Amino acid sequence: MSNVEAESAVMRCGAPVDDVRPAGAPRVDVLSARDVPLGGPRSMTVRRTLPQRDRTLIGAWCFADHYGPDQVADRGGMALPPHPHTGLQTVTWLFGGEVEHRDTLGTHAVVRPGEINLMTGGYGIAHSEVSTPRTTVVHGVQLWVALPEEHRNADRDFQHHAPRPVRTQGAEIRVFLGSLAGEVSPVRTFTPLLGAEIVLEPGMTITLSVDAEFEHGVLVDSGDVRVADTLLHRAELGYVPPGADALTLTNESDGPARAILLGGTPFEEEIVMWWNFIGRTHEDIAKAREDWETSSERFGTIESFPGGRLPAPALPNATIRPRRNPPRC
Repeated sequence: MSNVEAESAVMRCGAPVDDVRPAGAPRVDVLSARDVPLGGPRSMTVRRTLPQRDRTLIGAWCFADHYGPDQVADRGGMALPPHPHTGLQTVTWLFGGEVEHRDTLGTHAVVRPGEINLMTGGYGIAHSEVSTPRTTVVHGVQLWVALPEEHRNADRDFQHHAPRPVRTQGAEIRVFLGSLAGEVSPVRTFTPLLGAEIVLEPGMTITLSVDAEFEHGVLVDSGDVRVADTLLHRAELGYVPPGADALTLTNESDGPARAILLGGTPFEEEIVMWWNFIGRTHEDIAKAREDWETSSERFGTIESFPGGRLPAPALPNATIRPRRNPPRC
């Protein structure tokens, strides 16, 4: 899960000359995914939409991997040995299969579809993620949240929550972070955030009231989903800038469509992000890598994991620069 992209390119602001959005409809920028292999020849391949050249963050959401459905018999499932994190929270949300989670807090949990596992790395944590023996298909999203400077060295923490489904006309919603559709998640975050799974029946439209101070992202897992006036296909992420107090989603497919809705207040701090670490300077990253490679107490130990841990890659032969979002349009 390394991230060593070049610094964001300059992008033009303002609507294109052929923009014919209806009055009042929010702008939706379409971000396409790139395939990233995790491991060897039979490794999982994830579709990564954050970070990328045109957008680093949506609120404090700084990383979004979408994977599956993959047959374990063909691809080998998820098998990530102990690896470290700093300066962030990880969010695991599954659509299918099960993942066994162990961390250096002593947590041993099984992640199941429709349940959020949120782990706070802060100053340093390590965890492993392995498909359970009974899992035949792996399918879900892995998301990261950047911690603000005030809390980026927070204590390790782990939270689990199974949100109840909210059923409205033609849709089912599970709110795993923040608030939406009258539901409030009890999971604690360090900045205002929204995270929800939305399943739409064929041909159905839903309009959701949202916080106009948030920017939002709609990541499509299955089907074709129209957000306002923009059609999104599978694995595409639609970005909506702050200012919209409602989002309209329409399933343009013959079958059910599923999407993840993310949101948050714009994260104004610059971050340095490399491999599994988030800091503010190159030196922060280099120190975290050194601490991991020397088995520092900073990350702790997972005593019960049967096998070795994941070594850190070599640092690039250049200073790792802060990531920036493009200028607001």
